[in-house]
Amino acid sequence: MSKQNLKSGLRAREVAVRTLMAVTLKNRPFDVALDEMAGQAGLSPRDRAFVLNLLMLCLRRYGSLKGLLASLMNTGLPKNATWTEAALLTGLAQILLMRTADYAAVNETVTLVKNLEGKEAGFSGLVNAVLRRASREQEKLTQKLNKWPAQDLPKWLFDSWAGSYGKDVAAAIARTLQNTPPLDISLKPDLDAVSWAKQLDAEITPTGTLRRAVGDVTALPGYDEGHWWVQDMAAAIPATLLKDVAGKNILDLCAAPGGKTMQLAAMGAKVTSVDRNKNRLKRLINNLERTKLEAEIINGDAARYVANTPIDHILLDAPCSATGTLRRNPDVIWTKSEDDVKALSGAQARILDHSFKLLPKGGTLVYCVCSLEASETVDQITNFLKRSPAAKRTPIEPHEVGGLVELITEAGDLLCLPSMMADAGGMDGFYAARLTRE
Repeated sequence: MSKQNLKSGLRAREVAVRTLMAVTLKNRPFDVALDEMAGQAGLSPRDRAFVLNLLMLCLRRYGSLKGLLASLMNTGLPKNATWTEAALLTGLAQILLMRTADYAAVNETVTLVKNLEGKEAGFSGLVNAVLRRASREQEKLTQKLNKWPAQDLPKWLFDSWAGSYGKDVAAAIARTLQNTPPLDISLKPDLDAVSWAKQLDAEITPTGTLRRAVGDVTALPGYDEGHWWVQDMAAAIPATLLKDVAGKNILDLCAAPGGKTMQLAAMGAKVTSVDRNKNRLKRLINNLERTKLEAEIINGDAARYVANTPIDHILLDAPCSATGTLRRNPDVIWTKSEDDVKALSGAQARILDHSFKLLPKGGTLVYCVCSLEASETVDQITNFLKRSPAAKRTPIEPHEVGGLVELITEAGDLLCLPSMMADAGGMDGFYAARLTRE
């Protein structure tokens, strides 16, 4: 902790260091840690935005930043020098990735370490030397930082992707995850996409999503009126695989925070949205209120839910490791493990088995996850079809994904990889399979 009240820039950098340690060392949820520490420090909106940007870069490049830091020191830091290491990582990120003014990135980071309690204050000279070298050798060190994208992933995760998609594709995904993603928007289907793309300074993707540069969402045209909502291009595809849902009873399982619920409701469906997380359901309710859309909201366990009204089709957005969303949620890279994936695949199987029992004959169930792990995606469906003789896979057609045939697997499932459409901003990793009951 600091010995004195810090000025604005120092307070912001202290919050960045503390939050980085909370996420990477204690596995604290990123949003919770940042909100708590920014609130305690009384950061202004401008300083909070600076901290958010800095932390996103640090978490996206955490592995390569640590590797570069090790190469800049003759001897490593003592194990208990956690503040110093985190301060150095945030300092390197400012100099090499944000191109912050050297005097601010170096001097304020050094001052921050000087103000630490205990022995770590003595490392301020080392911090000064490392960061000043980074300033002098900026171009050379930036090239070195960007050389091996796989460094920015835990080994188990890169190996998993290499096993599923090949090393070249895994490396391409890793490189895509280093970049800040664009802002994707789902527009209500009764509105003119061309007109709204112009108003939002956006482009229309092949699947109909509007894509623009990142900015203050709440300040954009149509936000207050609820004409649209933020939703990644890949995440917007699964709901459309139920085809014409107008007037039909759709069960949206594991529905919060509600992007797919809003899609279905805007398409004219009678939606029942089920989720066990009360806090996430609050976000769903708020989203429905803003967009003036309706759905029946139920706080319950998708693995035990029993429908009281007839169901035509089901959308199951199963709980998953979320490894497909790492470019938007880079903290997940360092808070998930192989054991988490194994545990989640078991939960997914239970929910899938139960939800399929709720499906009427001739009904369709779309299973989807924002994961790239085989055990949560293709293996999950392969195993389900083996134990469920009444289930049949209904292949996805190219016209259902805007002609992007690369999004469809040989078996006819949806598989979006972050490296796809990389030149146009990429997309989240997403998988979906369409199943019908015969």
